Amino acid sequence: MPSTTPARTPRSAGEALGEKSHASRDPDRIRRRNRRVADLSASVTVFLIALPLSLGIALTAGAPLQAGLVAAAVGGIVGGRLGGAPLQIGGPAAGLTVVTADLINVYGWRTTCALTVGAGLVQLVLGRLRVARSVLVVSPAIVHGMLAGIGVTIALAQLHIVLGGSPERSAVANLAALPGQLAGTRPTALAVSALTVGVLLGWPWLRRLPGGAGGVLAKVPGPLAAVGLATIVATAAGLGLARVDLPSWRSHALPQLPEGPLLGLLAGLLTIMMVSGVQTLLSAVAMDKLTAARTGDDQVPRADLDRELRGLGASNVVSGALGGLPVAGVAVRSSANVAAGAVSRNSSILHGVWVLLAAGLAVAILERIPLAALAALVMVVGVQMVKISHIRTVTRHREALVYAATFAGVVLLGVLEGVGIGIVLAVAVALNRLAHTRITTRAEGDVHRVHVRGQLTFLAVPRLSRALARVPEGADAVVELDGSFMDHAAFETLQEWRATQEARGGGVEVKGREGRQIAEPSAAHGCSPWMPWRNHQCTRPTSDERPEHTVRRGQLLGGVRNFQRSTAPRVRKELARLAAEGQRPSQLFLTCADSRLVTSMITSSGPGDLFTVRNIGNLVPLPGEESGDDSVAAAIEYAVEVLEVESITVCGHSGCGAMQALHTADGASVDGSLGRWLRHGASSVRRAAEQPCSVPSIPGRTSDALEALCLANVVQQLEHLVAHPCVAQRVARGALELHGMYFHVGEAQAYVMDLAPSLREARPVFLPVQPEDGEMNGEVGGQDAPARSGCAAHASAGGAGPS
Repeated sequence: MPSTTPARTPRSAGEALGEKSHASRDPDRIRRRNRRVADLSASVTVFLIALPLSLGIALTAGAPLQAGLVAAAVGGIVGGRLGGAPLQIGGPAAGLTVVTADLINVYGWRTTCALTVGAGLVQLVLGRLRVARSVLVVSPAIVHGMLAGIGVTIALAQLHIVLGGSPERSAVANLAALPGQLAGTRPTALAVSALTVGVLLGWPWLRRLPGGAGGVLAKVPGPLAAVGLATIVATAAGLGLARVDLPSWRSHALPQLPEGPLLGLLAGLLTIMMVSGVQTLLSAVAMDKLTAARTGDDQVPRADLDRELRGLGASNVVSGALGGLPVAGVAVRSSANVAAGAVSRNSSILHGVWVLLAAGLAVAILERIPLAALAALVMVVGVQMVKISHIRTVTRHREALVYAATFAGVVLLGVLEGVGIGIVLAVAVALNRLAHTRITTRAEGDVHRVHVRGQLTFLAVPRLSRALARVPEGADAVVELDGSFMDHAAFETLQEWRATQEARGGGVEVKGREGRQIAEPSAAHGCSPWMPWRNHQCTRPTSDERPEHTVRRGQLLGGVRNFQRSTAPRVRKELARLAAEGQRPSQLFLTCADSRLVTSMITSSGPGDLFTVRNIGNLVPLPGEESGDDSVAAAIEYAVEVLEVESITVCGHSGCGAMQALHTADGASVDGSLGRWLRHGASSVRRAAEQPCSVPSIPGRTSDALEALCLANVVQQLEHLVAHPCVAQRVARGALELHGMYFHVGEAQAYVMDLAPSLREARPVFLPVQPEDGEMNGEVGGQDAPARSGCAAHASAGGAGPS
């Protein structure tokens, strides 16, 4: 029987050493105040991004410019209050521009507003029916192809305005008219547009300038900076350019009853509903991932997609009724909201309030903006909607044809037609993959191999039976399944043949991808590598074992048993090779002894990859100051001189107990071995306190004092490394690189900084490591710093990582 005694929550060494009394403070009150400040700051950042983009999107769609401001305010206030994704920002989206422009050209602006109201009502009904999740079954290749097609259409139209002309009604017409437009280019419009594009693309690099300049620029969003500088230059030079014209709100056009063919109106309504709905729900899912990585589910609740769809419907009803553009959730503004530190829906609501105030009080400023600057801004937005990472992803998954067909259909025919073509083709591809299975047999000595490429369904059972029949009775055989699905009919056919073959003396091995053995469902073991002990079935007490015995011995031995059962067969060949050849690691990895830091997991490394040194606080004592402990210096000398590693990485982490003890000034008063060891971190404390300009930073976030000390400690220990003669000599020859890494435990996010060959450069910066295919759809400026390439490899050799 499990124990009913509440388990004592373990405390880290830093918590025990750095704990202080805060009875005089009200933590709940401080927390509420910090949340309000965070939301207020984030709302201002998002407002400064949304203001120029809303005007530019309205200009591109051919709608009244106030319509973009109305949609931004409604998307923030109504969508923020009623939506189900707390940190999602709604407003006019570039993905709806082509749809809206077509409807305005055919039916007029007031009818388009009415169709927006109708689309919102349909979204409200669908939200009540709880069908939001079903929208996500649309193939990503279709979504990416649709957005890319819309982006190219937008860019072609805005290019004409950038050159000083007027766009045509379709992408094909814009492309055909481009040579004539190039011949009649207006130099002033082109100059202002070029300035806007240059500032917009160069702003992320300017924000990384060292010293105070980079910190000031980091607070200004790129779109605002680009449009603002273009406006200042155009006004100061007195250029005769067309500018923003915001008529009086008294003449603002409101919706009217739709007029036109019923089928055309219905198609327009459904297009608005589908495009805005799909984009919003996909953005909400992406925001879930960002917020979970940043703060965890305990602070920001996960998105309720059905409520988000209802909130979107309400936003479109209100926006259309007030003469605004269709509303959708926008990934870039939402990701900027998350990056700015927003913690609740108040940031979205406040951003809508700021837009509303600007529309009423800042008209004189807005009317100085050149239309060419807005056109250039939206043109860049359109170009950035075509993402190379998406093309690589769909190509790798053999869906390039679906992507290309959707893209071509949107550009040549329209959004609804292009998406329809994509859906039909995606279904055809899926059916072809399901029905097309290639089965081959070949003999390798006494072993016969049967290779199945594709999905094993009942449609492939006749071919599977014929292939298995070609294997001689009683012969040894290996069946390799290179697919992700096997239905019941195929499974029974394979198992019956296997039983017959083994009964006649033959051996049969069935393998999946990467050589993994396929077990029957009833024989599958529930534990996998990297699963915490508390979730392992094999560490739970048996009926004849007391719980306390399980805690003392069962967890460790149970984990070892699971290794012997599940992982050892997969890595035995690799370990045998290493045992025969010896270790040849290329990396020395020096990190903290904290139990939450699993080095092989966060580096996706296996046996023989890392030479690891762990101690409290990832400290590197200076030569001659080891206080009788030469273990770290010995490990460094062995790695550098004997193993000849090519790189040394010092990895710190969030919530480090040693740094917490040093930060609270309790480390100096600790006696015994722990106190003597912590004194090696005193130089890191001095660095953080006396040299703030040398303390590393993480772009886009403000570190607290403890995190700043953890980051400074990484740099300080790297400097200690260079003090070791063996390290200094190889670094000077260019044969050894030094790297800094910081792992945020709560976010499961690694940050990397390269420091070789010199440690005496500008203020170090830790950049987040991101997957290559992790970029989200959006407009502009999704990341402050270039993404680093990540690896999704298994955590140990031979596929022994989590499945």
